[in-house]
Amino acid sequence: MKIEIWSDIACPWCYIGKRRLERALAAHPDGDQVEIVWRSFELDPTAPPAAEHSLIELLASKYGMSLERARQMQDHVTAVAAEDGLAFHFEDVQPGNTFDAHRLIHLAHSAGKQDAMKERLLRAYFTDGGSLSDHDALTAAATDVGLDPDAARALLASDSHADDVRHDESRARELGIRGVPFFLFNGEHGVSGAQPPEVFTQLLDKLQPRSPGDGADDGPACDDQGCELDPR
Repeated sequence: MKIEIWSDIACPWCYIGKRRLERALAAHPDGDQVEIVWRSFELDPTAPPAAEHSLIELLASKYGMSLERARQMQDHVTAVAAEDGLAFHFEDVQPGNTFDAHRLIHLAHSAGKQDAMKERLLRAYFTDGGSLSDHDALTAAATDVGLDPDAARALLASDSHADDVRHDESRARELGIRGVPFFLFNGEHGVSGAQPPEVFTQLLDKLQPRSPGDGADDGPACDDQGCELDPR
């Protein structure tokens, strides 16, 4: 079985969704037979390499809310993430463009280390306060997962794998994907959002023919309008 996952590194629900899928796979008798392929999806392709304002300031401005309300929403997502074993530190997050990070994930795919690279970048962003656009930071992350640092630097200094990122995003538009994470099972069974592990288990157990948009009810997700930070 093959599961393609469209996501952005700057999406909190993408990290939570990754953990929930991993829990389902770990508990499933055939989980170790599943091939995971990460697909690129930029929530904000126009984002600058580094934002002038903090994440909470950007959130408050985007939704027209107070900083206190924005902090409460972040606290809620932090608590949800903790239930899935993730430590989110929104106060340390460095907002910025994720295009180069996505290119690095494609480089890792060719070396059989795509999932490790995805995990490292998510942790760098949400837990370690790392930059997703600084080339030195990205090279260090690539080195951490066993990629050749010279190959990472060469990629970041060029436009290598840029077409792969754009191809993933074009495919997302063809599928009608507007929010991430989006999980596509065997090219035809789609489910959107950070679903509970049991939803993934049900799809693993019994796949019914359906179009990509006809899977389970949408879980919390992020799209170009923002992230569903308080899905209650």
